[in-house]
Amino acid sequence: MYHFCSVIKRLATNEIVQSKALLWRRGAALQGACIEQQRFFHASACNQKRRKTAEERKAPRVIEFAAKKKNKIQTSGVVDVWRNMTVAELAKSCELDLEHIQEVMLYVKGAGNIDPEARLEDQKIIKEIVTKCGLKMKIVAAPTIASKEEVKDRDVLPRPPPPPENLQERPPVVTVMGHVDHGKTTLLDSLRGASVAASEAGGITQHIGAFTVELDNGERVTFLDTPGHAAFSAMRARGANLTDIIVLVVAADDGVMEQTKEVLYLAKEANVPIIVAINKIDKPGSNPDRVKKELAQNGIALEGFGGDTIAVGVSALQGTNLEELTEAVSTQATLMGLKGEYVGPMEGVVVESKVDSRRGKLSTAIVTRGTLRKGSVLVSGLAWARVRGLFDHAGQPVSEVTPGMPVEILGWRELPSAGEVILEVESEKVAHSVMRWREAQAKLEKAESDKDAIMLKQMEHDEKYKAEREQQRLAGFYRRRNKGPRPKESAPDDPTPRVNVVIKGDVHGSVEAILDVLETYDGNENCRLDVVHYGVGDVSQGDIELARLFKAVVYAFSVNVPEKVKDVEIRPVNIIYRLVDDLKKEINSKLPLVDEEETVGEANILQLFDINEGRKKVTVLGCRCTKGMLKKTSKFKLVRNGEIVAHELQLDSMRHLKNEVDTVKKDVECGLRLVDQDIEVKAGDTVVCYKINKVPQETDWDPGF
Repeated sequence: MYHFCSVIKRLATNEIVQSKALLWRRGAALQGACIEQQRFFHASACNQKRRKTAEERKAPRVIEFAAKKKNKIQTSGVVDVWRNMTVAELAKSCELDLEHIQEVMLYVKGAGNIDPEARLEDQKIIKEIVTKCGLKMKIVAAPTIASKEEVKDRDVLPRPPPPPENLQERPPVVTVMGHVDHGKTTLLDSLRGASVAASEAGGITQHIGAFTVELDNGERVTFLDTPGHAAFSAMRARGANLTDIIVLVVAADDGVMEQTKEVLYLAKEANVPIIVAINKIDKPGSNPDRVKKELAQNGIALEGFGGDTIAVGVSALQGTNLEELTEAVSTQATLMGLKGEYVGPMEGVVVESKVDSRRGKLSTAIVTRGTLRKGSVLVSGLAWARVRGLFDHAGQPVSEVTPGMPVEILGWRELPSAGEVILEVESEKVAHSVMRWREAQAKLEKAESDKDAIMLKQMEHDEKYKAEREQQRLAGFYRRRNKGPRPKESAPDDPTPRVNVVIKGDVHGSVEAILDVLETYDGNENCRLDVVHYGVGDVSQGDIELARLFKAVVYAFSVNVPEKVKDVEIRPVNIIYRLVDDLKKEINSKLPLVDEEETVGEANILQLFDINEGRKKVTVLGCRCTKGMLKKTSKFKLVRNGEIVAHELQLDSMRHLKNEVDTVKKDVECGLRLVDQDIEVKAGDTVVCYKINKVPQETDWDPGF
């Protein structure tokens, strides 16, 4: 009775109960045994659940799952050990005090020496030590011994201004500038007793040269000869930035020209004093006074015209008044008080660079500070050198070069660019560090400059991709399945004709001038002009293979070319404007032919006749040929009051009297019947007979000279 009451009590409290109830017992006296039968009674709380309300039944069913337990890797208590580790390393790896590890080792059999630097060779002993410390071990490779910290790459910069006590007098750097063919090189030839102008291609200077001249008074002057051609403006700008004094050569018979005005602008920008040399005063028709007036009009106040600029009339060819010119240069240099520092690392500027087939990469430079010696390590832009040889302007070896002097440097690993600053460093290791730093900076600058173009391309790609995805989404699954092979993802061929060129020059400045001229080409919509490769030095086998691959024309500017080259067109040139003329012809040959109308004859319409041809009514033009001749097979156009009414007309019939003819000569009357009878024709109109000729195009590229 008590048992059933407890079960009912548990059911009332919503607990799951499993109880065993004894239902009955039947005795069997005859068998001498008793059998107990048991029945299990189950009770569950499922029958006692609370009914859901109407709101709960309408609410969406949410199934919540318990977060899945993640097995974490047990890393605490695990130390890294390796073979032949020291006691101190074991203590550091276990993050325990050294004394604690040493005390544990006293209780480990075979531990041996407990000194901090003692090696533990047996891993079983290491394991027992770690185990007694209450830790677990993990065998790893022995860590490498950390080497000295690598020196970070750095750049090298010019030194701060020198103290006044270190300064000494130096020779002036004088640049001879002016318009082309005004006699600059001839003037320098007269000053140094040479004949350079006679050996120059076309009689014009196309390089910038540096040399030293010793004057009659014993002073030395460094002269720079710059080209006067319009294409070499970058060379002239470098010469103006390098110089202390500018000698402006103006021809007395020609006056102030375009390049003369450019020199005046450069001198004003660089704040460099000018000495005017009025050349060719011995030539018939020369007028020095007119030159002085033109210079005054361009802002140059000469002596005698209210200014202090020196002007000397000279004749470079005859040597007239050259002493007066040199005295003016010496006086100007003395007034400027030019000084330089002769001690410390060398600093300079690259005037020109070239590749010699026998000696390798060379550069002409002017030392601005310090003394340059053989064996020095130099850096310039992205090039560096260990100086293997120093040569003066005459090609003679020299041991050292002081400020204000020009020099030819041998030993460059890469060719430096003209106008770059040269700095001396301590060793090749420092030079390599500077090169790595500058190359990294150049890559960053290029990436920054290309960032906008990359972002624009990325936006175009994203828009195209989104449009394609939207189109596929709207098409549905089955319709957007690809049918057949995947199409090739290649850009369509550009039908525009193309001229590929390879430029090789003797010096860096010449190549730079040629590239500047090619930059002025603006006809890429008609014919593309691509520079496949450019460089300094003779034409190599690599240049030929590149030209063969791109079907390019190789222009060799004053350099040697290999013999017996097949399938590649190599054109040697030594004057820049001849290169441009040849390139124009090459572009013209690539341009497609254009249609050009040629007038064959003209006829006036005198009267219109309407005739019946079968059941059809047609109009016949009564004409008289007034110019040239009329041909039946040619095309015609109708002109009224100077305006074209219809063109590309064809004749159905041409008759003279009653005979069908093919041509009608001047002053002959004829009848013309047009194929197109719907055109309105009036008496007094003019019929023009013409034909279409295919003529070659000519590029309108004008480089400015």
